[in-house]
Formats: sequence, structure tokens, C-alpha cells
Amino acid sequence: MKRRSALIIGATGLIGQLLVAKVRQHPEYQDIHLFVRKKIELEDPHVNIRTGAFEAIQPEEYPHVDDVFCCIGTTIKKAKTKEAFKQVDLELPLKVAKGALEKGAKQYIVVSAIGANLESSFFYNRVKGELEQELCKLDYSHIHILRPSLLLGSRSELEIRAGEKIGEYAAKLITPLLKGRLTKYQPVSANDVASAMILIALNNSKQHRNIYESDWIKQLSNRKSM
Repeated sequence: MKRRSALIIGATGLIGQLLVAKVRQHPEYQDIHLFVRKKIELEDPHVNIRTGAFEAIQPEEYPHVDDVFCCIGTTIKKAKTKEAFKQVDLELPLKVAKGALEKGAKQYIVVSAIGANLESSFFYNRVKGELEQELCKLDYSHIHILRPSLLLGSRSELEIRAGEKIGEYAAKLITPLLKGRLTKYQPVSANDVASAMILIALNNSKQHRNIYESDWIKQLSNRKSM
């Protein structure tokens, strides 16, 4: 039986690194393609790595894959300007979505954010909302949108660790208070998000647009199959 193929963007980030490791180990996936800006050390005969600017990748250079996983994202602080932020969080994910679709991709699984809304008063949430809206206009069989709340996990950037530890400590204090309708605001681990992304891709959903928030992500990640 033919196994699945995947394209992953954002493979060097908190969620992306975990996702790559899980996809490589999953029996359903054989061919894995990564688009990364900087060279990474990874030797695996089943992994093809394309290094360089996403903008330079021509339509005919896109691989034939079943599933596209998008974990790419930045912050205003890192991007420096709103325009640069939109380039990373909106324009690049859309470019890859369109390129992969032309080569036959069927599903697009993207990490968005809690509060994503085109009408939001917050720029970050508006951009995420715009991305969701534009993706849903594309002719994919399925668009899967994950909206995690505060992400927990160990990042590689040393300058982030102090704030990360504070965030994790605060999360432990507020999580017991987030019940009922507030459950979706509970922090979720990056590992759970990565696990849920694979399960969602293999779920054979009947709907075109599917949204999963933190509470659902946690539930999905605890299942061996859906």
C-alpha cells in the first residue's frame, strides 16, 4: 500500500522540530519534504530538504505531496515591522499553499492562534484571521486550522528561556481556573500540537474547513488514532 508524502514549512521552530521527528517515525509517511531558509543537519533518505528563500521556489519545483504542514510563524519583535511580519505569517504560508496545491496536495494543516479573527483589534490576530480566510478560498479537499493558546515547550533561543519559564509558571497557576467555555484558553504543549497535526491529517475528515482549539488539541494528542 502506498504511504503518504508530506511537505513541512517552519521545520526549525518549536512545533516544527517536533513535527518533523514524529512524521519521520510515523509508518504512514515515507516521503518528507522540508522548505527551510537556513541549512539544517538532518540525514535521512526519506527526507528532502530545500534550503533558501521560499520566494525563489518556482511552481514547477514544488514536490508532489499529500499533506502540507505549516508551522511557520514569527513575532513583531523579531520581524521588526508589520510588513515583515505579514511576509512570514501570511504571504509565505499562502505562497506555499498555492504552489503545493498546483502539484496535487489535498490537505493543508496550519498552526494559527487562539483569537484569530479578521475583525480583531489586534494586528497579530487580524493577520492570522486573514491567513485562515485566504486558505479556505483555495481548492484543497481539507483545510485544518489549529488554534493553540499559550504554547509550552523548550525553545532553542537562549534569550527566550527566561520569559518562557515565567510563562510556564503562570500557566500552572491559571490553568485550574480555565474551565467550561474557558477551556480553550488553557496552555497546550508544542508536543501535543505536533501530535495532533498528524492525527488530524490522517483523520479523513468530511468537511472542507476544520478548526481545533487548545482543548481539542489536547484530546486529540492523547489518542492513538481518530
